[in-house]
Amino acid sequence: MERPAWAPPGIDLSVPSVARMYDYYLGGSHNFEVDRVAARKAMEAFPGLPKIMQANRAFMRRAVRYAVAQGITQFLDIGSGIPTFGNVHEVALAASPEARVLYVDNDPVAVAHSRAVLGDQPSAGIAAADFRCPMDVLESEEAGRLLDLDRPVALLLIALLHFIPDEDKPLETLAEYRRRLAPGSLLALTHASTEGGPRTTEQGDAVMGVYRRSSSPLIMRDRQAVAEFFTGFEMVEPGLVSMPDWRPDGPTDEEDPVVYTGFAGVGRTA
Repeated sequence: MERPAWAPPGIDLSVPSVARMYDYYLGGSHNFEVDRVAARKAMEAFPGLPKIMQANRAFMRRAVRYAVAQGITQFLDIGSGIPTFGNVHEVALAASPEARVLYVDNDPVAVAHSRAVLGDQPSAGIAAADFRCPMDVLESEEAGRLLDLDRPVALLLIALLHFIPDEDKPLETLAEYRRRLAPGSLLALTHASTEGGPRTTEQGDAVMGVYRRSSSPLIMRDRQAVAEFFTGFEMVEPGLVSMPDWRPDGPTDEEDPVVYTGFAGVGRTA
């Protein structure tokens, strides 16, 4: 397989990457044929995935604007993926010129493209690190440059935790981030689920089967399991809901039913 000029050396072009599959769903161009094949299989198993990803992005933008309205101008976006239009720093800086954003991803393509997109942007940066290693994230050089952990931070885990299996202890890891964040910090997350949405458990099993062959297997969790990620946080109204129902900008009665797949919520540390 020919390696594109933009592909960082050392990446395995034979294994689909969830970051590059996400890029494909959103209409991006930084993906390989192996990613496109896997993404098309996932869409066949679970129709409407691109619209679900767009709903994820729309929730993220609303959560960022909410955070700025609450006086929070520091953002930690873990599992940030490959940059696309309307990224966190663009939304945050439009709302406050004081905003600072640290992106974090463990995918080499996502990191390389984030660096290229951000260039010498003083208000944002990217750290090559993994959610499962909080110290690597919080003690990175870029975190030291961009974040003041003595002040509130908005932690964004958008479409991330459903790639962290229970054996990797996501609850304990998230508790470690919570302990390091200043009082008044926010957690905003989305998570895949078939509960409450139009897709069946069988369709969920089928798409999980596709992702088992990718860089990160997908785990569907029910509402109760997703709610546990907010342990130690006070939920912001309207609580844990479908993505379009979290503080929508306007009427949602014309939304495609598929975007009600999964959950979104924001919580605040005491």
